[in-house]
Amino acid sequence: MFNTQIKQNTNPPPSIENKLDTGKRLDYLDTLKVALTCLVVAHHAGQPYGGSGGFWYYQPPNGPEIELGRFFAVNAGFFMSLFFLISAYFLPSSLRKKGWKNFLSDRFIRLGIPALFGFLIIVPIMMYQYYLHYRPYPDLSFWSYYINVYFGLSGQPENWSGPSWPDLQFAHLWFLEHLLFYACIYTIISRWTGKRNAVVTPKPLSLLSIFLFAVVVALLTFVTRIKYPIDHWEGFLGFIQAEYAHVPQYASFFIAGVIASRRNWFTTLSNKVGITWFIIGGVLAGMYYLGFITVATRYGFTTGNLIYSFYETFLCTGLCIGLIYLFKIIANHTTSFTKTLSANSYAVYIIHVPVLVTLQYWIESYDISMISQFLFVTLFGIIFSFVISHFFLRKLPLIKQIL
Repeated sequence: MFNTQIKQNTNPPPSIENKLDTGKRLDYLDTLKVALTCLVVAHHAGQPYGGSGGFWYYQPPNGPEIELGRFFAVNAGFFMSLFFLISAYFLPSSLRKKGWKNFLSDRFIRLGIPALFGFLIIVPIMMYQYYLHYRPYPDLSFWSYYINVYFGLSGQPENWSGPSWPDLQFAHLWFLEHLLFYACIYTIISRWTGKRNAVVTPKPLSLLSIFLFAVVVALLTFVTRIKYPIDHWEGFLGFIQAEYAHVPQYASFFIAGVIASRRNWFTTLSNKVGITWFIIGGVLAGMYYLGFITVATRYGFTTGNLIYSFYETFLCTGLCIGLIYLFKIIANHTTSFTKTLSANSYAVYIIHVPVLVTLQYWIESYDISMISQFLFVTLFGIIFSFVISHFFLRKLPLIKQIL
C-alpha cells in the first residue's frame, strides 16, 4: 500500500487549540495558521501547471508550461514542519485539561473522522475522475471502480498506468494520520513518564541550542534519504501514508513543539533569536529562488544529499522560527474577520483539494495561459473553500463539532 512515488506535500493544518493553561489566546498563531493554509492552497493549485514531477488528480492537455519547481521546493522544505510545530505546542495543555481518555477521544474525532471521510469518500471521487479522463481502460461505474480499482479487489490490470495499485490513498489528509499517530505516542509517553501534569517552566531559546537542533535533524534527514528519496511515499504499518524523506523533520518539529510548550518558548522568543533565524531562513529561500542552490543529487550516500539535507533543514528551522517571530511582532491582535478565517482554516484544509480539482477541470475549457489558470485557481480556490466552510459546512451542528 502506498508503494509508489506520489507527491502529496502539503498539507495543511489541523485544528489546534490555541490556548495555554492561562486561557490566553495567541492571536498571532491564528493569523499564521490562516496564512499557511492559503499557501497550501496555492501550492496545490500549481501542481498540474508547474512541473512538480509528481502525481496530481488533474492533468492539463498540453502538460505543464510554467516553472514552479522552486516555489514547490521551498514550500515543501518548511511549511509542513511548521504545522507540526504549532499543532504540538498546544497538546500538553490540552492533555492536562482533558485527561488522557478525553484527549484521545477528541483527537480521534477531530482527526480520525475527517481522515476516514476523505479516504472513503473525497479521494475515491477524485481518483474516479482521474481514471475516466487519463487512463486507457474501459469506463466503469463509480461503484465498480470503487470496489475493483480503488480497493483493488479485482486484481491489477495488465500495463497498469499507476501511480499506485490499488488507488486507495489518504492524499492530502496524510497529515491528519501523522498528527493522530504522534498524539497517541505522546499520550503514552506522558502517562508512562508521569509528566502529564508537569508545570510549564519558562526557559528561553538560545541561538546555539537551535543550531545544534538543526544539525542533528539535518544528519537524521541525510541518513534517511540514503534509502528514501524525496517524494517517495510508502505505507508505514501498512496504512499510514508517509514520505520518509521528510519524517525526521516532521517528527523533530513535533517534539520541539511539545518541549516549546513546556518551556514557553514562543512567548519568550527573543528579538535576537527571532531576527537571526528569520534572516537565515529568508536568505536560504532567496538563494534557492535565485538559482544559487542547484543540487542535482538529493538521494543516496552522496555529497549532494548531505548538502541539500543541511540546506533544507536550516531553511526549515529559519523559516519556522522566523515566521513565528514575525507574526508575533506584526499580527499579535485579532479582528472578527481573522477570527472567522481561523475558525474555518481546518475545514478549508480538508475540502480545498476537491475544490481546486473542480476548478482545474472547469478552467481548462477557456483559452487562457497556464499562469492565468494557476492564479485563477489559487484565488478562487481560497475564496470558495472558505465560503463553503463558513456558510455551509460549519453551519451543520454535527460537522461543526468536528471541524
